[in-house]
Amino acid sequence: MIGCVRMNEKQLLLVRCLADGEYHSGELLGQIAGVSRAAVWKQLQSLQLLGIEVVSQKGRGYVIKGGLALLSSAALQSALDESAQQMVSKLTILQQTDSTNQAVLNAVPQGAGHGLVVLAEQQTAGRGRRGRVWASPYGANIYLSVGWRFSLGAAALEGLSLAVGVAVAHALKVLGYPQSQLKWPNDVLVDGKKLGGILLEMTGDASGECYVVVGIGLNVRMPVLAGEDIGQPWVDLASLSCSEGGRDRSLIAAEILNQLLPLLAGYERMGFSPYRYQWEQLSAHQGQEVVLVTPSEQIKGVQLGVTDAGGVRLQLAVGERVFLGGEISLKAGS
Repeated sequence: MIGCVRMNEKQLLLVRCLADGEYHSGELLGQIAGVSRAAVWKQLQSLQLLGIEVVSQKGRGYVIKGGLALLSSAALQSALDESAQQMVSKLTILQQTDSTNQAVLNAVPQGAGHGLVVLAEQQTAGRGRRGRVWASPYGANIYLSVGWRFSLGAAALEGLSLAVGVAVAHALKVLGYPQSQLKWPNDVLVDGKKLGGILLEMTGDASGECYVVVGIGLNVRMPVLAGEDIGQPWVDLASLSCSEGGRDRSLIAAEILNQLLPLLAGYERMGFSPYRYQWEQLSAHQGQEVVLVTPSEQIKGVQLGVTDAGGVRLQLAVGERVFLGGEISLKAGS
């Protein structure tokens, strides 16, 4: 599966050189990676498994057409609001990791989880809800996780994943993408196609002090080969805009943090209620007939909205019911 293969050190050196979108000779690349020209070709060929297409041209060398917009800590931090900067305890950009959520979870026992922001160029074991694989090719998309400490336990966090969806949608609007919508409970869509997703994981005391890791994945410039691993219609920001600035992953990540961090700071006090109307306005399926898919059944109804606890309200033949688990689909079996 593309995006699940880990680069070796030589490949990382080659990709970071080729990320500028310019031609580089095999001789120069060999010097950078400390290998022969023949070995350079073998290393670059294997990058296809990561969804990175390297083109060669006689007399010019090798190029990644269009280049790769690699993450920049300096650019990201300079784009953060002053208030957001104060809420970040540490910002880490990893070349590769199994999962940015896991990287934050690993820091919690050392007392370093609160305000920790982790981004990665690639995830080798990115995950979505219900243990699904999240396609995470190198240098292509947003893989971002934030750790936050809460003192009132899980009960105070009802609806948080939906509120995070609102924050992501607001960030996209600021960046020039007003067309995004939300699908209950944790997907970001454009025209019914998946643009991103949210995964919350909790550790600690469910009735007292706990940490929540907010993971956000967003398709920015998904390689076609990597997209073949996604089991549903998808879209990326590159296909929605002609503006290269709108595809700058550092700026995109910064704006998400500008919206997300104040939300986390005030959530125990405010809860989901202030975001409920906004979520319903952004809902992709408000007033539509949907199917709620659970592990044991499929329930048809009209989506009426959500509750202050983040449950989805469905109008069934027997009356209105509220559901806290499952996933929304437009048709049975989809």
